[in-house]
Amino acid sequence: MFGRRRKKNAKSGADDTIPAVAPRQSPVTEPAKEEDRYRAQGPWDASEKSSEVQRVDLGALRVPVGPDIEVQVNVAKQQNKVIGVTIVNGQTALQVQPFAAPKSSGLWDEIRGEIAAEIAQSGGKSEEFDGTFGPELRTILPVPGKTNDKGQQLAQPARFIGVDGPRWFLRGVIRGEGSVRPEAAARIEEIFAGIVVVRGDLPVPPRELLDLKLPQQARPAPGTAAQQTAKE
Repeated sequence: MFGRRRKKNAKSGADDTIPAVAPRQSPVTEPAKEEDRYRAQGPWDASEKSSEVQRVDLGALRVPVGPDIEVQVNVAKQQNKVIGVTIVNGQTALQVQPFAAPKSSGLWDEIRGEIAAEIAQSGGKSEEFDGTFGPELRTILPVPGKTNDKGQQLAQPARFIGVDGPRWFLRGVIRGEGSVRPEAAARIEEIFAGIVVVRGDLPVPPRELLDLKLPQQARPAPGTAAQQTAKE
């Protein structure tokens, strides 16, 4: 499955060799999209001047690292391919995935509707809110195979956030305390806003996952664990 507030573990080996500020690409030339107003403070495109924090290079994403941040790179075993990044802060987890998007339009509006439909079909509930990064979905998701002592299906809260950038779309799913507690939400949102997306110049069909990778020094040998962890 696939919003700024308008009110309303094996180790990756990341260390001090990670540059604090990643080099920027040439400025993007794509037309400005209306959705860009939601990322006035990030997440950033690699061509833009971003906040000066230390980041780990994961290919299409450069993700903030720090004493309170654990970065887990999610790898599909069969394909031996990185399919997402999970950022853990305390009792909050944020999974992020970058996708290619059209030059002149965003994806989040249509994808949001698709997510809501999938959640309803699975027996969950969702409601749209005006969040920090624009429209988001606050949901209650069934936990597969989990029931209480009365045999009732267990569920957990989650927030689906999305940001449209120049030729890319960044999706995030927040679980744990950050999905319900404002203090925890503020910190995980700050981390999300610090992400830099490296779209690259190669043609990629809209909605296709952009190329993610482990840091060079942490790439596992064939057959090793499907999850790596990066810490400062």
